[in-house]
Amino acid sequence: MIDFYYWPTPNGWKVAIMLEECGLEYRVIPVNIGRGDQFKPEFLAISPNNRMPAIVDYDADDGPVPVFESGAILIHLAERTGRFMPQTSRGRKETLEWLFWQVGNLGPMAGQLSHFVNYAPGDHPYSHKRYADEYNRCLGVLERRLSGREFILDEYSIADMASWPWVLITKPLGQPLDEFPNVARWREAIKQLPAVQRGVDLGKDLRRSAPPTDAERRVLFNQTARDLSQRP
Repeated sequence: MIDFYYWPTPNGWKVAIMLEECGLEYRVIPVNIGRGDQFKPEFLAISPNNRMPAIVDYDADDGPVPVFESGAILIHLAERTGRFMPQTSRGRKETLEWLFWQVGNLGPMAGQLSHFVNYAPGDHPYSHKRYADEYNRCLGVLERRLSGREFILDEYSIADMASWPWVLITKPLGQPLDEFPNVARWREAIKQLPAVQRGVDLGKDLRRSAPPTDAERRVLFNQTARDLSQRP
């Protein structure tokens, strides 16, 4: 059994997809980020960065094992199940390269762009262009990688699961895929996988249907170390 601390975001989706692909038994524990659940001591004991997703794996060899950060969770599950990561040294190396590329490049750039598209009040032309350009650049990197390839590696892997949710959201971020035909083809092929559909649908009822309230904005944004130290 795995406890899956979750809120429906691209980072949450990629772990949900892996859990579904592996057929692992798990139970969802929603962490409402607008309400501040991520700052509760019991969650911080599992995820000290107060971010989702996180898991507690009760079936690991030395379990129960808490794991935080989506990339680390994907590696943990791939190594425990022996699935979706090549067994060769070169294959593992390439998996980690593309996984770290996603968590250090594609995800953060898309996430910051999403903030200025969806949440930042007022007009921020420099910030919007900065992150829109970086997101576009990352899509170009992925486009080159997928040239002549069905997937990021030789076979479908956690590298695809990590990047795909951040490409799923291109339309609301204002980034057409017309100039990235390889990415568009890859995006659509993965979208058709049943486990991917189940992962993205997980917690559909929890998704935000309106802009955050002022109270939610105070919880979600502009946190500092001092703010966190003052929380119970």
